[in-house]
Amino acid sequence: MSSEHMQIGEVAARTELSLRTIRHYEDAGLVIPSARSQGGFRLYTEADVARLMVVRRMKPLGFTLDEMRSLLEATDRLDSDDELPPAEREELRGRIRGFEQATRRRVEDLRVQLARAEEFAAALAERLTRTTAP
Repeated sequence: MSSEHMQIGEVAARTELSLRTIRHYEDAGLVIPSARSQGGFRLYTEADVARLMVVRRMKPLGFTLDEMRSLLEATDRLDSDDELPPAEREELRGRIRGFEQATRRRVEDLRVQLARAEEFAAALAERLTRTTAP
């Protein structure tokens, strides 16, 4: 086995995703192992790990599998073809720009939720200090 290939366990450790989750993303067509070992084990490359990291980052922001697939298709197409017609290149860049804008909105929503959660935790702590038993 080439040193550039990793088995699923190493990929799971590097991405902090479970084996089950990685297999689910494979079944969904988001990340396909680049090769198989002679024994039939999935083998992944750094590019596969990078794709999994994109998915891992999108998941907590509420993006769907279809949205993840759309972004990965756009980045794959831009990365793989230097001869794209300008209109197609701009359409793909626009798709990525849409994801970037949606991500910024979702990050801001999470900041608001975090601030509210911190306020609530502080209020509970304050409540406990006011009602300590004698």
